Amino acid sequence: MAERSTATSPPQRTTRDAEQAAHADTATPPAPSRATEPHSGHRLAKRYRLEECITRLDGFSSWRAVDEKLRRAVGVHVLPADHDRAASVISAARSSALLGDPRFVQVLDAVEEADVVWVIHEWLPDATPLSTVLQSGPLDAHEAHALVSQVSQAMAASHREGLAHLRLTPATVLRTGPGQFRIRGLAVDAALRGIGSEHPQRTDTEAIGALLYAALTQRWPYGEGGYGLNGVTGLSKSSKDSLAAPDQVRAGVHRGLSELAMRAMVNDGATATSQQQPCTTPEELSRAIAALPRIPAPEPPPVDLAGYQRTTYQRGSLAAGSHGAPLPQHAPPPPAPPTLPGRTGAALKWGVSALLIAALALASWQLADALLEGDAPPDPPAKSAPPVSEEEVAGPELYPVVEAVEFDPAVSGGSQNPEAVPNAFDGDPDTFWHTKNFYGYSKFGNLKDGLGLILDLGEPKTVDTLTVQTVGDTPLEFRVAGPDVTTRPSQLDDFELVAQGSGSSHTLTAEEPVTTRFILVWMTDLPMGSDGNYRGRISEITVSG
Repeated sequence: MAERSTATSPPQRTTRDAEQAAHADTATPPAPSRATEPHSGHRLAKRYRLEECITRLDGFSSWRAVDEKLRRAVGVHVLPADHDRAASVISAARSSALLGDPRFVQVLDAVEEADVVWVIHEWLPDATPLSTVLQSGPLDAHEAHALVSQVSQAMAASHREGLAHLRLTPATVLRTGPGQFRIRGLAVDAALRGIGSEHPQRTDTEAIGALLYAALTQRWPYGEGGYGLNGVTGLSKSSKDSLAAPDQVRAGVHRGLSELAMRAMVNDGATATSQQQPCTTPEELSRAIAALPRIPAPEPPPVDLAGYQRTTYQRGSLAAGSHGAPLPQHAPPPPAPPTLPGRTGAALKWGVSALLIAALALASWQLADALLEGDAPPDPPAKSAPPVSEEEVAGPELYPVVEAVEFDPAVSGGSQNPEAVPNAFDGDPDTFWHTKNFYGYSKFGNLKDGLGLILDLGEPKTVDTLTVQTVGDTPLEFRVAGPDVTTRPSQLDDFELVAQGSGSSHTLTAEEPVTTRFILVWMTDLPMGSDGNYRGRISEITVSG
């Protein structure tokens, strides 16, 4: 992998005592003195209380901590100010913080104070490293596609800003939900460990290919294995055999994703399984992924109903017993009700028979009388069904969204996550458009009055209902532009408020149908995520009239 082949100084994974014992004979940076060495309960900047040490390696340590001011969990890297990599760590952390891309775990602060350098970053308590996810098995094709697509797009964006990761592994990619992934340690992890590369884009692309290979096969594509996964022989430079493609390692692997993994890993002995050129940058890999046909999500498993019994007519019956046991194949017919005993029963039978005979005689006499007078017997009045309107037959008309853009009056153009806007109306509730993270205040960090999406219907339509699904309890407003507006408005006042509500499932209905081409879905507040930060997420929008 890139870290193994491009590291300029291999990290020494020793305990603190071993480092101190070997200090006289090695070039390992000096460990912090015992007086300043961080420990559980230690406070940084009178605000961040260290709770649990996650990593202690090569002169630095990583911790789970508590931000006592905002009462949320954070992650902290701590290293001595005189560490030979302290300056590069500070520089990498500040550059990563300026990127502000929500697909990466955000750096919140980077400070050199007295004799200590510390870097504060987001802590995602509900996220699971990919290395842990793969312990239970490989990903299905749909989720593996989401993984490689999101990671390659994120890395393409970071490389456009001059930032490389250089340490993309199953431990630094986090699964935050079904089909949702984030990357931690952008630039910072490599700086902490002294990892460099002459070709950073190629290094990160190869790492993405290795991630996809592991997701498809549950194997790490290097002979020695790693991250709890068994290895695959044939990738090392000294090997005479080429690496087997994922669809050769495991049956049922998606052929297109298998080829993409190999095209990204055409390095150090790996070979492609097709005549297509290798992908050497995250941008090229992202375009290759986008060219793949859509991979549908797997069907949910069928529900097995207890007590279901097939018969000759393929019908089922549920047992009436309390434990749902099936009825026997040849159940005896239910017993006939008992007859009335003795003379009482006989008298009742004769009485009913006499009444029937009298009723038939009366009906025959009425029919004969009507025929003698030349009149046909009257027909019973027909019952007519109530009229059904065309709207009831057809149901509401759904209007497709031709185009949608982010709307932030404070900033021109897309300022949040413009690449994900189509996820808000793609018909898949598992995908979503989301804002950036805002810290401290649900009102967009007290920086904005709101954010939203403008929907373009292509031409004026008569609209009465807007249905919106969000992740978390989100206050929303349903706003529309005037019926004669033909260009996308740029100010909030250009939209009229039609309806509003709050929750995670919104059905906003106008008092009277309105004619418009442009609809604004406007968020006025944000829910708190599991990491203690605030962000808005819209998973599905439908417009009907």
